[in-house]
Amino acid sequence: MKSLSAPAMPKSEALVFDIKRFAVHDGDGLRTTVFFKGCPLRCRWCQNPEGLEAKRQPVYLKSQCIHCHRCEKAAKAGQLKWKDEKLLLSRESAESFGAIVDACPSGAIRYDSKPWSIDELIEKIREDEVFFRHNGGVTFSGGEPLMQGEFLDEILKACKKEGIRTAIETSSFGDHELVTKIAPSLDRIFCDIKILDPKKHKEATGQDNTLILKNTRWLLSSEEHRDKVIIRTPLIPGYTADDENIAAIASWISEIDPDVKYELLNYNPLAPSKYEMVQKTYRAGNHQPFSEQEMERFRNVAREHGVYNIIEE
Repeated sequence: MKSLSAPAMPKSEALVFDIKRFAVHDGDGLRTTVFFKGCPLRCRWCQNPEGLEAKRQPVYLKSQCIHCHRCEKAAKAGQLKWKDEKLLLSRESAESFGAIVDACPSGAIRYDSKPWSIDELIEKIREDEVFFRHNGGVTFSGGEPLMQGEFLDEILKACKKEGIRTAIETSSFGDHELVTKIAPSLDRIFCDIKILDPKKHKEATGQDNTLILKNTRWLLSSEEHRDKVIIRTPLIPGYTADDENIAAIASWISEIDPDVKYELLNYNPLAPSKYEMVQKTYRAGNHQPFSEQEMERFRNVAREHGVYNIIEE
């Protein structure tokens, strides 16, 4: 799979597909989480498929559709079709979907994201400042926020200027110079290491993990930044959730930093429900979250391989 990059956009604008207020799992305290659009990975279990593509696209919310078919009248040739009372959008169409979105009276057809300027986004974040006590703040997630790196650097600096604590959730698949550039503006850095074996990583995500490990090693080796870092592994049955993978990751990170902080994220069964909206297929199978007993077994594997500072949800 070829490397993916964000489309040319002014660095003063970024595509955002969601802003979640009062988040409690995206860092310390109460958070406002900003989800940047676009990701270079194609993880089979992606939790946010609406954030994968690095461009603005239409989505169809079947549950809100009233089947008035006004969209058909507004559409240009090839933009959509109805099949068994289900609407299919040609998301790769070069034509604007604005007329179709405007024609839909129920909001069943809408754009999956909107562009934000630095000033607009900092104003939006500022609305929640009163809730940022007790180490709260803003978390930049995705997608992959590193794909909109110039904007990310600017918004992080703007937040720091405002005295707002910052965090990032990242796969660490991004330009190394960018990672070193933004690290001083971050108070917390969540880095995913999904699979340590490079071949298995590429099979599951579409990308080699060499750059991920390079950036993670730099962060964990840095006297200035390593205390900010929490390594995360999402536990996905059949892909990441096995003793061999957890042991390999734990050994690798603890060798770099014996005090490394590590979090194992339980499987989230809600992700598959998003895929119909973006006309994609969930490829990781149907599973249930792991029991607490199973989670503790994974934690014990990490402990046995050198990680003692394990963060529990």
